Amino acid sequence: MPDGRAQLSLSVVEATLGLLFVVAVATGFTLSPPDPGVEETQLERYAGDAGRLLADEPAPNARASVLAAASRSPERFAAVRETLRERTDDALPATVLYRVETPQGAVGYRPPDGVPVGRATVPTLAGQVTIRVWYA
Repeated sequence: MPDGRAQLSLSVVEATLGLLFVVAVATGFTLSPPDPGVEETQLERYAGDAGRLLADEPAPNARASVLAAASRSPERFAAVRETLRERTDDALPATVLYRVETPQGAVGYRPPDGVPVGRATVPTLAGQVTIRVWYA
């Protein structure tokens, strides 16, 4: 005999609890602050990867890498400047800006103040080359 009380279907209760769980997890990801070290770590990887690629990239009309040629003399830097710029553009994602500093000059942009910057140093026979990257 019915007792006059309304009953919810068990599947409706399960669906409601599942939806609440999904919303709670999504809210947690949305409201939680990002780990500050993650961005810098990724930028360090980008800088290091770009440095390794440029250290292995042959310079046009030279036996050395593009980084070694750019570090050798002001004349060689001028000769490989565009190649260095193009290869660095190719090595990094479009959302990342960079500055490559050699003993003879630099290509790229100056990093703005107050933004996280990844950094890598590549030794060459003519001195250290520093690569700095940051998000655009």
